[in-house]
Amino acid sequence: MPDTTQNLDTSQYLSFRACGEDFALPVLRVREIIEHRPITRVPGSVGWVTGVINLRGKVIPVVDLALRFGLPASVAGRRTCVVIVEATVAGAELVVGVMADAVCEVVELPRAAIEPAPVFGTPLPADHLLGIGRLAQSFLFVLDADRAFDLLDAAEEAPAPGLAESGAG
Repeated sequence: MPDTTQNLDTSQYLSFRACGEDFALPVLRVREIIEHRPITRVPGSVGWVTGVINLRGKVIPVVDLALRFGLPASVAGRRTCVVIVEATVAGAELVVGVMADAVCEVVELPRAAIEPAPVFGTPLPADHLLGIGRLAQSFLFVLDADRAFDLLDAAEEAPAPGLAESGAG
């Protein structure tokens, strides 16, 4: 009979690259991965929400993690895609797209391989992370989808530079 106790302590995460770093999201939060497509800018929106896309008739906000964490904007490349993520914000379900430079793989991480997020030394606010996952030779930031993509939190932030003034869209 196989030992299932180890499986209860292990979770699967989708790993991807964004803004030069390795990130992961719990697989159960990932709805799908789609090709990068034109994004419609929304005048006056918070700077790290690059705009919206139409996904089968639904308007989905798209987040640039680089901008979210105070880094220069991502530049779409050949492998750029959008990871569609489900989050819970203020008790409501939110579907958001996350720009990824590339999707890597699904990794299994035991609970013991996820260290608490440090309070310094990362470009990310610690409360946006579930922790830092240890892989064989590297680390990845395990995002807390509910905090990292909290668009209601963003309402207090300033709009993207030049976007609100220009009215471009």
